[in-house]
Amino acid sequence: MAQANTAAKPAAETKAAAQTATATAAPAAAATAKTPVEVVKMTDGRTVEFAGKRKLLKEVIIDTEKKTVSVRFDFRNGETRTFAVPSVLALDFAGHGASQKIGDETAGVDDVDDMVVAVDTIIDRLQKGEWSAERAAGDGFSGASVVIKAIVEVSGKTVEEVKKFLQDKLDADKAAGGKLTRNALYASFRNPTSKTGQVIERLEREKKSKNNAVDADALMKELK
Repeated sequence: MAQANTAAKPAAETKAAAQTATATAAPAAAATAKTPVEVVKMTDGRTVEFAGKRKLLKEVIIDTEKKTVSVRFDFRNGETRTFAVPSVLALDFAGHGASQKIGDETAGVDDVDDMVVAVDTIIDRLQKGEWSAERAAGDGFSGASVVIKAIVEVSGKTVEEVKKFLQDKLDADKAAGGKLTRNALYASFRNPTSKTGQVIERLEREKKSKNNAVDADALMKELK
């Protein structure tokens, strides 16, 4: 019996280890699971990959030599359609695209002043030809306007000079391979022990007081 018990112990330990390994591997496998891709043969002979539940893919095709632009729509059932933008409507489509592109930058931004900062930033990027520059995580504009106002007040620089200073810092860090985000950069000026941090606290208090629906002091006088 002693020998049987001795033999059973390693077997039990092996079974437990296997169960632990399986339990550990399951989350890892789920985390590394790839999105399923379906390869579809299109009616024009091309093969297109549709990932996950995507049913429609859109592609802008620009011919710089002919100076034409078209949009191709590929459907998961193999159908494809291409719309060539008529030259007579080119300005309308350009205006619509700019409106959509720039307006999208304000998504998720509640404060009007912050929205202005977001729009100014994307316009500056577009004027430099940076069409594909997209907001990454931590690159939001919420609270940006009050930080800029505080830096202007403390430094004596203009709004444009401050915006350029901040953007240059972000661009330099990106070029060096850093991971500095707009949120992190702006947050550094919110340190309550810094001059800018103290100005920010005052500006935010003033802004909140202006947004009050009623005068609290007046109400307290009525209570006496």
